[in-house]
Amino acid sequence: LCRFCFVMSLVFPLQLGGCGILGVGVWLSVTQGNFATLSASLPSLSAANLLIALGTIIMVIGCLGCVGAVKESRPLLLAFFILLLLIFFLEILSIMLFFIYQDKIDHYAQRDLKKGLQLFGTEGNVGLTNAWMIVQTDFRCCGVTNHTDWFEVYNASRVPDSCCLEYSDNCGLDNPGTWWTAPCYERVKDWLNENLVALWIFALCTALTQILGLVFSMTMFCQAVKVETFYA
Repeated sequence: LCRFCFVMSLVFPLQLGGCGILGVGVWLSVTQGNFATLSASLPSLSAANLLIALGTIIMVIGCLGCVGAVKESRPLLLAFFILLLLIFFLEILSIMLFFIYQDKIDHYAQRDLKKGLQLFGTEGNVGLTNAWMIVQTDFRCCGVTNHTDWFEVYNASRVPDSCCLEYSDNCGLDNPGTWWTAPCYERVKDWLNENLVALWIFALCTALTQILGLVFSMTMFCQAVKVETFYA
């Protein structure tokens, strides 16, 4: 019964979620290239690559748990427990470091995003270009900290057409009164703050699922040890 509950309530949804995340990542990679690559120093840090990596890790861990539970394999159950515990601690550490160094992270992120603006519209940076166009259109913003960030890119008083209040070809050459002036970095931070409750609920549900996975896997591991000791 413990084995069935472990597989159906934790491992199966884990596998299904990992498969879905991997599928979305592959689809983004094939159809959108390096979509959402905003960083100049980390060009591989795209939405597609992150989803593919995350989906693969989840599926591998889920596979270990599933096979370990079905076969009642101590090594696999122990490997599942250790990997899940490691990820759990890394998540806690990441959250702690984020809050401790939040100001430094903000400064570094803004500086790196501004460097990324220099690659906008250049050859081989379609993903970055598309990402900035989508962000500025959806969040009704312009530039990282100000619309004047684009002036350094173009060496002129102009912005991309995605900064315009009403989109049209070459509207970025018009009067600044026709552009969005809100900074994209602050707009995205405001959006995250507005959805903070949902993010925390998701984080707590994820943590709870991981804790249950740790408890169930260790319980099954101990039972397997007892059975092997009994028949020894």
